[in-house]
Amino acid sequence: MNIPALLLLATSLALADPPQPFEALTFHVAPKPLSPTAVTEDWPRFLGPRHDLHSKETKLLKSWPAEGPKMVWEVKRGKGHAPAVVSGDHLVMIHTSRDREVIECLQPETGRRYWKFDYPVTFGSNYGMEDAPRSGPVIDGDLVFTVGVGSDLHCLDLKTGALVWKVNLNEKYGPAPLFFGRGSCPLVDGDQLIVNVGGQFCVGGFNKRTGELLWSTKHPWQASYASPVPATIHGKKRILVFAGGMLRPPAGGLLCIDPTNGTLHGEFPWRSTMFASVNAASPVVLGDAAFVTEGYTEGGALVDFAPDGTAKLRWKAERFGSQFTTPVAHDGYLYGIDGTAGTELVCYEVKSGREMWRDDLVLENARLGRASLLHVDGAFLCLGDQGTLLWLDLGPKGPKILAQAQLFRAPETWGVPTVSRGLLFVNQNAMGSRLVCYDLRGE
Repeated sequence: MNIPALLLLATSLALADPPQPFEALTFHVAPKPLSPTAVTEDWPRFLGPRHDLHSKETKLLKSWPAEGPKMVWEVKRGKGHAPAVVSGDHLVMIHTSRDREVIECLQPETGRRYWKFDYPVTFGSNYGMEDAPRSGPVIDGDLVFTVGVGSDLHCLDLKTGALVWKVNLNEKYGPAPLFFGRGSCPLVDGDQLIVNVGGQFCVGGFNKRTGELLWSTKHPWQASYASPVPATIHGKKRILVFAGGMLRPPAGGLLCIDPTNGTLHGEFPWRSTMFASVNAASPVVLGDAAFVTEGYTEGGALVDFAPDGTAKLRWKAERFGSQFTTPVAHDGYLYGIDGTAGTELVCYEVKSGREMWRDDLVLENARLGRASLLHVDGAFLCLGDQGTLLWLDLGPKGPKILAQAQLFRAPETWGVPTVSRGLLFVNQNAMGSRLVCYDLRGE
């Protein structure tokens, strides 16, 4: 870090203020105390602490009254599908308000605000949908990183919101061809921030404390909405990027990159043949292989990597096409959502690619839709795209609903729910946009 940035950060740390109530916050009731035997952990990135939609949290509430778990607080917000993230006593969210993009840091148990950072941004629309943040913040130690829809990459001090560095990716590296602004979440790998950039190059590694570009991987597949994930392939550190955006003719696929220098070690073409489609679900790492899925024409594919980086298809699942929700691998099986409009929950055996079952989970006065899954406390927490919350028991023999509640009724409830320290954070993205905290603390 350069000297001015270091002095700014030191000054900002000294000026950190306690969280304060603010106009958008409505506080309902304090959450129950955590069980003394509960295991808790941070959720610093939308795929979770290990980039696999698994949490080690325990002692969570597995049943609730008809109206669902108790609401702790709610905060009115602007538009945006990016989920909130939590590290320790800090929650960070990004959304839009009028002609500005807004990053806010809240105290998770009270909803009170530590700081707000905003800046002007120009929004567009495509296919009847307006631009809004889709890339969730990433917390790493004392820093928080965000990528806005207008390509503004910011690094802020977590405690105070002070700007550490920023760069507009479009202005510096050329615009990426995307339908709805940028939506790929960056990845922290050691001292680097890895970003699916597009423009002059496909993927870039930045010094996370200065913003200096350390390496770049050039590839014609360009940026996507899928987020890079770390992997260990045949004992070596790699980064997997599912690239491919608004390209004509359509092109994209899985890239295997060395994070030390950006060298491309393997690639596997996989993208819909439709122009109006994108790669958006993140790769699921499975040992020396990875599962990728797109929801328009090709479906899913399990890709094996040889020691020399060569990528080879192990099996294809045309009926495992997830539009943008990342599947969850657990105990030798993959669970996820197939379809773009009419959707079904599906289970596939990793080893063989055999479909074990599919179920549209017909719910009372609700539908599953483009749902999100995460595995926590021995079960699967599921958030349907109309605001339905479910506890599910999923295995190779089929699904079982353990608990159900209609938190609210609103379309486009697409962000992965966040769980940390027994609290559940859910974005309502339409019909009164807000971030809501629910009490999931059990006995």
